[in-house]
Amino acid sequence: MSDLAWINGALAAARPQAMAALLRYFRDLDIAKEAFQEASLRALRNWPEKGPPRDPTAWLIFVGRNAALDSVRRKAREAPLPQEVLISDLEDAEADLVERLDGADYRDDVLRLLFICCHPDLPATQQIALALRIVCGLSVAEIARAFLVGESAMEQRITRAKARVAKAGTPFETPGAVERAERLAAVMAMVYLLFNEGYSASGGEAPLRSGLCDEAIRLGRLLLRLFPAEPEVMGLTALMLLQHARAQARFDADGAIILMEDQDRSRWNGRMIAEGLALIDKAVRHRQPGAYQIQAAIAALHARSPRSADTDWPQIAGLYQALEHHMPSPVVTLNRAVAVSKTEGAQAALALIEPLGERLSAYFHFHGVRGAMLLEEGRSGEAREAFDRAIALARTPAEAAHIRQHIDRLQAEAAQAFPK
Repeated sequence: MSDLAWINGALAAARPQAMAALLRYFRDLDIAKEAFQEASLRALRNWPEKGPPRDPTAWLIFVGRNAALDSVRRKAREAPLPQEVLISDLEDAEADLVERLDGADYRDDVLRLLFICCHPDLPATQQIALALRIVCGLSVAEIARAFLVGESAMEQRITRAKARVAKAGTPFETPGAVERAERLAAVMAMVYLLFNEGYSASGGEAPLRSGLCDEAIRLGRLLLRLFPAEPEVMGLTALMLLQHARAQARFDADGAIILMEDQDRSRWNGRMIAEGLALIDKAVRHRQPGAYQIQAAIAALHARSPRSADTDWPQIAGLYQALEHHMPSPVVTLNRAVAVSKTEGAQAALALIEPLGERLSAYFHFHGVRGAMLLEEGRSGEAREAFDRAIALARTPAEAAHIRQHIDRLQAEAAQAFPK
């Protein structure tokens, strides 16, 4: 792995905690962002020559804070208050906040900041987009992809959110217990989107981006400490654990995607699976079903199957149908269609897939799944068109290579049918 690749991975993994700590310290989005960017630039200059620090996150916080304080001091020379007063105020505010956080058993910078971003003055979509951009450092394109909207539309949402925060003077203070409960759903959505950004990485990127999955799971466990009796928090944490447990088996040595049915299940992480299964079993006993619990239950059925052939597809199809009621989405219907294809055949699956074409026309997996179903039905020409569209929309070489496997199969079948 090159120095640059390792550094980029370390910066991505460290950003949530470093950015949250800097924002806690300075109480200003722009100052915190500039501090982290300056620290990242210094890392790119220093780490290749001097080697990586033992704790990259602590290094970034320390360097970023000092760089921002230097900037504050320069500006303070022209301000009416002496710089000592300004710096003293920052230290006092930080100490007071830390004391209050410890007293409330609410000690994590990133989690606290996610709750802050869910301020009721912002619409829900702007809350999540702002947190993913500022705290997690996802690009506008990555966030737009998570919401299935265009980049320009997402850019406008983020810009409006930042302007609204600045105009309203939204305080970066710890919300109380009641406010945390009111903002919990949005925070869980942020955590899961953070997880998915790491989980969707492919090939050589996967080890570098897995830090995002680890961070999301860590936040899920912290949410469990805050809401120990909330079944949806149990479901979210279980879902992330059960999905991330497959990480070592999802790609081959060349970085190509390995479908779940072809994965070496002995490489799945047994400890994560056991923790996830225990959590979802506990959540189900509350008899308060929700979207995260249903998704975790689906993942649990896969995890409990020693072989792909043992998968309980009828139950999975039923769970996806239940998920559609809790969380109506064309993507959920697409996943249900895959399960239906295992129980009722490709024709039944296509009947579910075809109405989704307009809403998922820019979604890579829609065209890949549709092509596979068409291929199974013997509609080779239509399958090729769908696969070509999927390749055009592929985000990574690994995704494109996966679709080319289907095209190779088409060519092989054509060669057998019409030998030279």
